[in-house]
Amino acid sequence: MSLPLVFPKKALAAALGTLILAGCAIHPRPLTLEQRQAALAADSRAMFAEQAPVSGPITLDEAMARALKYNLDHRVKMMEEALAQRQLDLSNFDLLPQLTAAAGYTTRDNVLASSSQDIVTGQQSLVPSTSSEQNARRADLGLSWNVLDFGVSYYGARQQADRVLAAQQRRRKVVQLLMQQTREAYWQAAGAQKLQAQIEPLLAQAQQALGDSQAIEKQGLKDPLQSLAYQRELLGLVLQLESIRDELAQAKPKLASIMNLEPGKPFELAPPEGFAEPKLGIAPEKMEETALLNRPELIEASYNERIGLNETHKAMAKLLPGIELSAGAHYDSNNFLVNNEWRDAGLQVSWNLLNLLNAKHIKAAAKAQYDLAREQRLALNMAVLTQVHVAYIDYASRKQQFEWTQQLNDVEQRILEHTRNATAADAQGKLSEIRAATSALMAALRLYQSYAAYQGAYGQMVATLGLDPVPATVAGHDLPSLEKAIHETEQQWSEGAAQ
Repeated sequence: MSLPLVFPKKALAAALGTLILAGCAIHPRPLTLEQRQAALAADSRAMFAEQAPVSGPITLDEAMARALKYNLDHRVKMMEEALAQRQLDLSNFDLLPQLTAAAGYTTRDNVLASSSQDIVTGQQSLVPSTSSEQNARRADLGLSWNVLDFGVSYYGARQQADRVLAAQQRRRKVVQLLMQQTREAYWQAAGAQKLQAQIEPLLAQAQQALGDSQAIEKQGLKDPLQSLAYQRELLGLVLQLESIRDELAQAKPKLASIMNLEPGKPFELAPPEGFAEPKLGIAPEKMEETALLNRPELIEASYNERIGLNETHKAMAKLLPGIELSAGAHYDSNNFLVNNEWRDAGLQVSWNLLNLLNAKHIKAAAKAQYDLAREQRLALNMAVLTQVHVAYIDYASRKQQFEWTQQLNDVEQRILEHTRNATAADAQGKLSEIRAATSALMAALRLYQSYAAYQGAYGQMVATLGLDPVPATVAGHDLPSLEKAIHETEQQWSEGAAQ
């Protein structure tokens, strides 16, 4: 008769368990439009939060300082470096012994009693008895230290320390490339700022001449073929000017992105007067040594090699027997115990003997990782030497191209001046002036582009040598301090004081 009562209980328990499991199931929860809009607004505020406002025309040093302080890619690398440091802090805690505290309360609905049975006769030899209370409180405090785990954790912490240093080198690389991009983008934007003011009047003049020619054609005052040829050349010049205007309009937004300024926010630049020659006071024969000593990739590769060596040490440590030292203090509220409080200590030795069978493979894998890191560093050395020579050739070539472009621009400007002086008031004279003005504007644009490429090649040369735009320690991380540090560092480069 008890079976019908038991079955419903089991069925009820099974049903209840099924409901609980169904309630704990995880289902996809797509983001709503309101959530995405809220995240978008929060991200927009975070992207430009806590930035010093632009208070005047931006110099090259300020542009570099803003890129260094506010550029999001650089901030990501700084976060990665900080994360590596936090992971090192955690690794250091792994070197400490384990200190475990535990407390608990137990209860049961009947007495934990037992009896004894004679193993010969099979008869019960003692009446049922208990040595435990139905309710009990327990507390334990234990200290344990595994020597093998300490050794493995020690080499792991050393590896993490090298990862912190490697993250610093990756951040250095980002900063060096960021300064090179800023330098080139700044001069492109400076050229755009100067030439944009000349484009609109010239476009208006070309469009007016085109309208006059079309009116003359309708009135039949000139040969139609001459008028159409004249209009064709004017339209070609207008298309050229429109293309130049579009190209110039993209320069400032690119620079604003590098400095992390809000898109569409107007700003002015204050470039130095003229086109100063960027100088790097390092003899070509010293450049290879400078690059091999300073390049972040090579230093990071050396840290990776040390990480591989410590991996070998970890593999060797895992083959040793483990020795665990322990000590503890305990409390039990059970009144049947003679001693409710006691202390204990222990020593335990354990050894995974299967590791001995696999020792050859473990050592080989660790050594292979170390050898790979070493070969990567050697290959990187060769790549860096090649980059030094290529960057120097590009730097010299850009310098020569800029000098020729400068001469071409001088010629075009003189041609424009003579054309304006000799232009008559007729339509053909207007075409000559517009043609000469467009050629002069194109020459000026090529001049700024060539100088920006020259500055970019100089920045690439600096990055190839592994030179940092700011020293390891600066007076402060505000914009004026960074500007001063950047300016002083570049002066040292030009004087040949780079290390």
